This record gives sequence, structure tokens and C-alpha cells, in this order.
Amino acid sequence: MTPDRWTLARDTGALPPVEGRCVAFMARGDADLAALGATELLAVQGFRPDHDRLRARGIDVVPGLEDQAGFDAALVQIVKSRVGTLSAVAEAFGVVRPGGLILIDGAKEEGIEAILKALRTHVEPEGVFSKSHGKLIWFRRPEAVPGAIAEWIALPTETEEGYVIPPGGFSADGPDRGSEILVALAPPLKGRVADLGAGWGYLAGEVLAEQEAITHLDLIEADHAMLMAARANIDDPRAAFHWADVTRFDPVEPYDAIISNPPFHTGRRADPGLGRAFISAAARMLKPSGKFIMVANRHLPYEAALKDAFGTGRLIGELEGYKLHEVAKPRQAQRRASRGHGR
Repeated sequence: MTPDRWTLARDTGALPPVEGRCVAFMARGDADLAALGATELLAVQGFRPDHDRLRARGIDVVPGLEDQAGFDAALVQIVKSRVGTLSAVAEAFGVVRPGGLILIDGAKEEGIEAILKALRTHVEPEGVFSKSHGKLIWFRRPEAVPGAIAEWIALPTETEEGYVIPPGGFSADGPDRGSEILVALAPPLKGRVADLGAGWGYLAGEVLAEQEAITHLDLIEADHAMLMAARANIDDPRAAFHWADVTRFDPVEPYDAIISNPPFHTGRRADPGLGRAFISAAARMLKPSGKFIMVANRHLPYEAALKDAFGTGRLIGELEGYKLHEVAKPRQAQRRASRGHGR
């Protein structure tokens, strides 16, 4: 495994020592944060899989930073969202003491060059270390944070329909067209339902408003900020909110139906494996009589995974570049039922 850029920069003597209290924004689950050398470390990570990996490694981690300041150093590991990255950089400038060290690390494909260019407009970097198709940049926090950087803090927006949308995430400008298609063409749902990868709650909120036969709906979302927005957007008493990794979530009892518009990107790269993992999770969580309704971009190769996980299925519709699938008879649930009858 290639060492993190800050480890390489430190070992070459390019990076000055990171001392005192350090906060790491958008810290990744496999990051060697101990190599920074800080005497006290706090990681900020709202994506549940990375959050859980950090916690399992014994690192103090929170989904969001509230009412804390006076850190001696900060690290920002950039993400594909420019808005989200710049917001985290601005937050780092706000919580680090004057003279403290601010490090920003990222790959070229994640946009580190654009972030460096944006920063150089307002502050001059103390150092830039290039390695492994990326850069580590560091600055000293000035006595006063430049106003333009402070304005990078991203705030939620609100749609015409009144939905609150957190910045920087999926479907940040309004409902995703795939979700709108699923809402428009969804078959009747009843009983216990789940929305896998619920985002800021559009799909679940609309389905709850339209289908009275739903008695309970679990919104399962790995992004903490998205889930908090969903809480603000949905006040239906049938809704329950779960900050969790869909692929590891264990429901209290199986569902009658599951809906989903699954993610298909890892960083900036398309990764159909995410959708296939959602299909497998849905099959695991359903009753033997349960059904799974999923919308996906037409080009994504999910048919084989759906056929492997479910006994029957149909294509509800194909329009505007999306496919809407309905599948039933989850094979895992059928096997569980068979074992139960055999006892």
C-alpha cells in the first residue's frame, strides 16, 4: 500500500511537523492519520462506511464539527464535489488558530489542481508536494481569514416544492430525474417499505404522500448530511431514519417492498458494483413475498444481478435514459423460508 502523501512529505523533510490538536475533515477510512504526528486527533467524516472504519481503528470521529475551534492544525482530504471541498477548506480556516497549519490533500482526478488555483487567489501556499498523481498543499492560517474563503462555506438550498437540499451531494440542484420517474410509475406499495440510499428524502417523501397503504418506511442513507436533510423534509410519522451503510444494514424485520435509486459512482469513476451491492442488500432484507423496485441509468448492466438475486421480474418502463425494474421472489428470502420449514 502506497503511503499517504503527508507521510512521504514528512519523511523527505518537506512538510513541517504537525503538532498539537489536529482535525481531519472528510477523513477516509484507510487514511494513516497517526502519521501526521499530532498529539490529539479528531476526524470528521459523515459517510458511514468511512466513519465506521475510522472508529474501528480507534480514531475519535464525528459526523460533523460543532462549536469547536482553536485547533493547531487541520487536514482536508478533498472529494469529487468542488463545493463540498471548498466548504471544508473554509471550515478548516475557521477552526484553526492563527499561524496554525492547514493541509489539503487530493488526487488530480479529484480536482486538486483547481482547488490549489482557487486558494492561490487569496493565500500563498507554504509548500506543495506532488506525488502519486496528486498533491499535498499546506498553508499557515493568517490572522484574519480572507472574506472570500469564509464565503466558501456551503449552505443548504431549498427547492420550489420546499425540499431542503444539502450542498455538494447527489442531486444537489433538485430531484433526480430517475427518482421522479420511479415516483410517477411506482406500482402500489403496502406494509413495511424501505428506501435504500434515500438521499435527502425526495423519493421516500413523495411515495409516502401518494401511497396510504404504506404503514412504515425506513430511509437508509450513508451520508449524514443527506439524512439530516431528509429528517427536515419529511414529517410523516410512518418514516424512520437510519444513518447506515445499506450493504450492512440489518432491519428489525423483513420488508414487504423496497425502492431505490442506487448510487453508481466511487469518487469520479462510475462503479456499477455499488448498484449490484444494493440489489444484493435488497434481496437480503425482503420477505419471501417482497418486491424490489429500482430505477437506474439505462447503460448500467444490472440485469444479470437482478436475475441472480430474484426469481421473477419485469421492466416497468424505459424512458429518458432510465430503466425502471420491478423484481420479486428474492432468492435469499426463499432459502431462509425453506430452512425454517425444515426445522
